Amino acid sequence: MACKMYTFDENKTIVSDIPEEYKPKAREFKQLLVECLADFNEEILEMFLEDKEVPNELLKVAAREAILKLLITPVFCGAAYKNKGITQLLDAIVDYLPSPVDKGAVVGMDVDDHEKARHRNPSPKEPFAALAFKLIHDPYVGQQTFVRIYSGTVKSGMQLMNSTKGKPERIGRILKIHAKDREEVGEAGPGDIVALIGLKYTKTGDTLCDMEHQLHLENIHIPPSVIELKINPASRKDQSKLGEALSKLVNEDPSFHARFDEETEETVIAGMGELHLEILVDRLKHEFGIEVIVGEPSVAYRETISQEVEVEYRHSKQSGGKGQFAQTYMRLEPNEGKGYEFIDKIKGGSIPNEYIPSVNKGIIKTMADGVLAGFPVVDVKVVLLDGQFHAVDSSDFAFQICSSICFKQGFMKATPLLLEPVMKIEINTPDDYIGDIVGNLNKRRGKVESMRRHRKGSQKLNGYVPLMEMFGYATTLRNLSSGRANYSMEFYQYMPVTKAVQEEALKKIAEKKRIDNNR
Repeated sequence: MACKMYTFDENKTIVSDIPEEYKPKAREFKQLLVECLADFNEEILEMFLEDKEVPNELLKVAAREAILKLLITPVFCGAAYKNKGITQLLDAIVDYLPSPVDKGAVVGMDVDDHEKARHRNPSPKEPFAALAFKLIHDPYVGQQTFVRIYSGTVKSGMQLMNSTKGKPERIGRILKIHAKDREEVGEAGPGDIVALIGLKYTKTGDTLCDMEHQLHLENIHIPPSVIELKINPASRKDQSKLGEALSKLVNEDPSFHARFDEETEETVIAGMGELHLEILVDRLKHEFGIEVIVGEPSVAYRETISQEVEVEYRHSKQSGGKGQFAQTYMRLEPNEGKGYEFIDKIKGGSIPNEYIPSVNKGIIKTMADGVLAGFPVVDVKVVLLDGQFHAVDSSDFAFQICSSICFKQGFMKATPLLLEPVMKIEINTPDDYIGDIVGNLNKRRGKVESMRRHRKGSQKLNGYVPLMEMFGYATTLRNLSSGRANYSMEFYQYMPVTKAVQEEALKKIAEKKRIDNNR
């Protein structure tokens, strides 16, 4: 049997023959592997039935074919922190996972007509196409934009088009990254993952392509942030330093957001979960040298309306000299799942065209700051119906203030709602604990959608549960299942809360603001 034993000693990997005491176990596991692959390969099946030794080369070929067809999923043991098994994992990626040639042509969209498909074969002779999937700020070389090249060749000094932003980019340097080491190369081609230096406009999910043969590759879906955390620098002198560090982190991670709350004079960061924010706070400490005071995590709600209203507001102010005047008449409508829409139906020049963008700008700023409880407003359609202006006293600023107050008044009349993030949850548990786990989910306003046999003696539960109810759930699940169940969850969608939950949430938010203001 040509199996080998791998022993890891600090940074060295020692390959040796399997000791006698481990050989029976090695034979047993290899036999299981042969039995599994015999289901997908006729040649192995025949050798297995005839009790012949199956060569390792044939096992590797059969395993690769089954993996490419998604019939089996390979699992490897290792420890990244200690660098154990990582070389073997990388070798397995090369041996078993699909190369660009196996995957075939990538399909993108025509820049001018999104219904029209554009194909790029994994060939260096094809027009260049790549997707930016990660940004990292390096203190030595500046911003590194990691791209996956699908076709064509990129060279240092070459000019490309960012078709997502519609802006040209010039490549400064091309780096291949090996952990902490950087290797500068002159060019890179299909299948390569490289870091480009010198890009100004490119962000995560943007497409880089040939100037003359443009296309859009499928963008990376970034779910909205669902948890917020208030942080303050431990030292006042670090305030500007904190702002710079957060700006770099936001630039790197599109699922991370940061803003400064003018009312409480605190910085609010938002992300995909408690662990996500814990890691970013740790990076602030170790990468940027900033100690921060961290508050309790809270749910990132959204605000919307549930009925249509029409509202009018006149803004008139005289304070000596030139005054301020603007009047707007608008209709607010629920716009579920479609985001914000602004429609101008002004006729006869009652509001000059130059002030229409000012009306929109005032509404957008108000939506970002929130109306009901300080959370962003979503899914609202605003139709500007009429208004008035003054030849002398009207201005961009006056119409921004007018539209902002008009929107706030209309929003509060349109039966405002709080929307809460609802998570999709998957729980793997032994059969013995199903009743307790389902009962606990029901108490948390959760809904179990399906239960199916995961493996012998265990079930897989799928369902939905509000994020607000999931703080500390890992400990609860561990207690309910004696540590034998595990779960994972991801953002599903924002959904309206019940009236009772909304009232309770608004009370807590108001109390929290009162405490913050009294500090």
